[in-house]
Amino acid sequence: MTTTGAAISNIAVIGTGIMGGPMAGRLAEAGYGVTAWNRTSDKAQGLKGLGVETAANAQDAVRQADVVLCMLSSGPVCEAVLDGEGGVIAAMRPGSVLLVMSSIPVETAVALGEAAAKRDIDCLDAPVSGGEKGAKDGTLAIMAGGRAEVVERLAPVFAPLGRVTHVGPAGSGALTKLANQLIVASTICAVAEALTLAERGGADPAKVREALLGGFADSTVFRQHGLRMVERNFEPGGPAKYQVKDTSTALGFARHHGLRLPISEEVDRLFQAMVDHGDGDLDHSAVILELQRMNSGGESTA
Repeated sequence: MTTTGAAISNIAVIGTGIMGGPMAGRLAEAGYGVTAWNRTSDKAQGLKGLGVETAANAQDAVRQADVVLCMLSSGPVCEAVLDGEGGVIAAMRPGSVLLVMSSIPVETAVALGEAAAKRDIDCLDAPVSGGEKGAKDGTLAIMAGGRAEVVERLAPVFAPLGRVTHVGPAGSGALTKLANQLIVASTICAVAEALTLAERGGADPAKVREALLGGFADSTVFRQHGLRMVERNFEPGGPAKYQVKDTSTALGFARHHGLRLPISEEVDRLFQAMVDHGDGDLDHSAVILELQRMNSGGESTA
């Protein structure tokens, strides 16, 4: 496939939830013509004040787009919307680029790339890390799998969103995101355990967090999610139900390659228990509530 050097002016954003909405707004602010579609139309309509146009359906959103940015919730949803009957790929122009920034299985990323290639469409799997704050601030870490020249061509598109790194061929972006999610999930659980221990022992969790800032235990997760735990602010930036989706996907990939990841297995069980207890729509930092539930023998309270 030959990647053209044509300038990129029109971008379609498919999926305008917690992450996709702010990303669409930043791209419009950067001067791109942005058309958005979301399965729940109200979320897309709310972007009009940011200069984002809306489309009645996904196919109409992408017909004139140079780049189609997908930020849907899961692999199955991406497959259905992008490559299902009458899907997005079938409506895209040859020579355009499909930019899948959702967290999806490696196999799904490769399959979508193959489906796009049949229509002379380039494809990158380029998931992100940084959460809602990173999406709003344009500080996302973007891990791109696919052809290097396509990553280079899309550099101006990535710039308003964050920092991009080309990590390898198709599927590598999705694989890197799985690695990221294992680190994030296990760190959140470690922070939750540490603050639970401190509180049970009689220390002030807020002061413990303050004391550890700048030391070896410090991290973005510790700073942001430790504060959420201290303040009991569990409005979702990253819902727990999506965290367990990613840890389960990573463990499935590991099993396929003959790997045991015992820490991640326990972390996955903890988040799954949290979801099973009805807290899946809370931020993943609310895993501290599950730890309290385990240690109280009853229901925890936010």
